[in-house]
Amino acid sequence: MASTLKLSQLPVGTRATVRGFPGQGPAFLRLREMGVLPGISITLVRAAPLGDPLEIQVRGYNLTLRKSEAEHVLVEPADDQ
Repeated sequence: MASTLKLSQLPVGTRATVRGFPGQGPAFLRLREMGVLPGISITLVRAAPLGDPLEIQVRGYNLTLRKSEAEHVLVEPADDQ
């Protein structure tokens, strides 16, 4: 099993599986409403030139997250990279 890291630390182009995110607060609600849930596969598509925001692909669409939100999402990089 690969180690988990923050979504904000994931290299661009890497696929990963969401393993955890905050259990409460506005970040939790926004992520849940957008379909970012534990067990879901995501890909970090790109990061803005200064690193904020980040664009991820989740459930067939692209979603932009603030880096501060991505700090709370724990992911496990896919082994087939």
